[in-house]
Amino acid sequence: MSLRALGQLAVAALFSITLGTNGGWAAPSTEPAELRERDLWVKQRFVEGTSLMSFVYDGQPSADLLAKWPKTIATKKLDDLRTQTTLTWTDPKTGLEVRCVVVEYRDFAVVEWTGHFRNTGKAKTPILEKIQGLDVEMGPNPGPDFVLRGVRGDDCSPASYQPYEFTLGPNTSKTFAPAGGRATDSAFPYFNVAVPDGDVIFAVGWPGQWSATFARGADNVLHVTAGQELTHLSLQPGEEIRTPLVAAMVFGKGGVERSQNLWRRWMLACNMPRPGGKPLRPMYCFCDGGFFEGLKVSEASEKLFLDVLTKEGIKLDYWWMDAGWYPCGSWPETGTWEVDKQRFPGGIKAVSDNVHAKGAKLIVWFEPERVTGGSALAKEHPDWLLGGTLLNLGNPAARKWITDHVDRLLTEQGIDLYRQDFNMAPLDFWRKNDAPDRQGISENLHVQGYLAYWDELLRRHPGMLIDSCASGGRRNDIETLQRAVPLLRSDYQAFDGNPAYALGNQCQTYGLSSWIPFYGQGVYYTPQQYVYCVRSHICPAFCVCVDVRKPGIDWNLYRRLVAQWRQVADCLLGDYYPLTPYSLAEDCWIAWQFDRPDEGKGMIQVFRRGKSGETKKSLPLKGLDPDATYEVTNLDAGAPIRATGKELMTAGVSVELLEKPGSAVLVYNKKK
Repeated sequence: MSLRALGQLAVAALFSITLGTNGGWAAPSTEPAELRERDLWVKQRFVEGTSLMSFVYDGQPSADLLAKWPKTIATKKLDDLRTQTTLTWTDPKTGLEVRCVVVEYRDFAVVEWTGHFRNTGKAKTPILEKIQGLDVEMGPNPGPDFVLRGVRGDDCSPASYQPYEFTLGPNTSKTFAPAGGRATDSAFPYFNVAVPDGDVIFAVGWPGQWSATFARGADNVLHVTAGQELTHLSLQPGEEIRTPLVAAMVFGKGGVERSQNLWRRWMLACNMPRPGGKPLRPMYCFCDGGFFEGLKVSEASEKLFLDVLTKEGIKLDYWWMDAGWYPCGSWPETGTWEVDKQRFPGGIKAVSDNVHAKGAKLIVWFEPERVTGGSALAKEHPDWLLGGTLLNLGNPAARKWITDHVDRLLTEQGIDLYRQDFNMAPLDFWRKNDAPDRQGISENLHVQGYLAYWDELLRRHPGMLIDSCASGGRRNDIETLQRAVPLLRSDYQAFDGNPAYALGNQCQTYGLSSWIPFYGQGVYYTPQQYVYCVRSHICPAFCVCVDVRKPGIDWNLYRRLVAQWRQVADCLLGDYYPLTPYSLAEDCWIAWQFDRPDEGKGMIQVFRRGKSGETKKSLPLKGLDPDATYEVTNLDAGAPIRATGKELMTAGVSVELLEKPGSAVLVYNKKK
């Protein structure tokens, strides 16, 4: 499908923001002309056209078919922020029904859509293949080449979320796909394309094996496609599959930082969970599992750690119980989802009661999709497993059982936050289960079941938050993040207290913050470079883990670092600005800024790496009111300084770090 004028549609928008009555971000004010252009784009491409999807059915391209098939259009208001339009085409010959569900946002120049294919006939359909949830042409571009920006996915390395920038000149192509079927494993389905009048962001919501291609031929047109990587299948009567959800945000001029910050605001306001209808808030957690072999904690050990932290005056938002609470030799043995009564004679309920009495909530780890041999599920329901290992969430009976079982545990054990992990690559299990004329069906049904499983848990537990772990941050596509948050952005953690991990975690914050505003990470006690290491891991969801049984813990320093995190935590959900280039090198500085224009405050993090020869650096700030006066304070030492926003954005803030490695956290406030 053609979208040749997309680059011309973006118009300038006001960049103001106010605080909503519920304490969360309100939408940035947008010029009415920008929203009108978005509405016109939707009308031309969806309502009057055929859609932004494509597929081949019985050997014929969808552009030809949809132009001939009968079409109906239904529009309804979902809420005060969203309007939904559903377009339905039906093949009168075979009964294939194609639906495209389009959602527009009132206060953002955003549109999202999902395609659905259902067999309403009495016989299986002809082959449906090459399904693309996104198929657009951008341009023609009369000026410079197209520029594509994004970040790598998570692969448990220092380079996780490393930014990239590609120039897409004539006859160039870039294709992206994750490794092994988890959406953000080594690739990241979020893209910013610079077009003549601004940036366009595309995000692909598919917690499976997606693929996206950006191809420019000899002309000035860029062709963008994205969808489930492999589809070549017939549908049985009554069967339904779907495309990935695709979100597109169109901007006017203003640069990449402005477009990314509008994206962050939309993510927080419209896409990410709002438990109980309230905006996400920063959370301080504690997990002691890493201090026990096989992560096998006990009711007694949990009480010991909780009691010491309480005695030391450490206020927790969440107590985190990771794997190993069920009968097993060690945590990798999954599939028996019952509480180990030998280690937990009072059940997890005894832990949750203690946690609740201390004013905190309880996180508990599950991994329902991976089933090991010898477990209860492996013995009792081998028919539910693909390859003897993957619990098939596309099987309604399997999904119903795991839903009811986990729901019971959440209720009986007093669990407040459901943490789901996924430590395996599912792609081979899906594909080996598919017949030649059913390629892609197992993955599609599993993905639908995975989302339906979470939706049902959330329906039964209103206000509950879900953690979307998958060997760290390997399944954080946009649709997953409608239901969950990544409390562990990567498994790149220093379990042995190695300070070398600090550098990689700095870079993960630098890259990920442009795309996902709410994420978490923990840091273990590091005798060397303790302050530097802790600050290198600061996130909206944060945890500093110490083994309270060991002597020598500097509790005064621990309390000070946690207090500093709490002082700046709200700023982490504001606008984000890199202040230095990205680098994994040890001989440089790296710094960034989080700004809350609604509250006239912000914070700056600065790191001098271990081999840097510089002792001082001036960092021009961004996003400030040039006419206002700000007070800037280094949380470590020194009297506050005052300067105008213009001075801070031109001359900058001067930071001196004599130690290497060294770090600083600065806060600023607008003075009335």
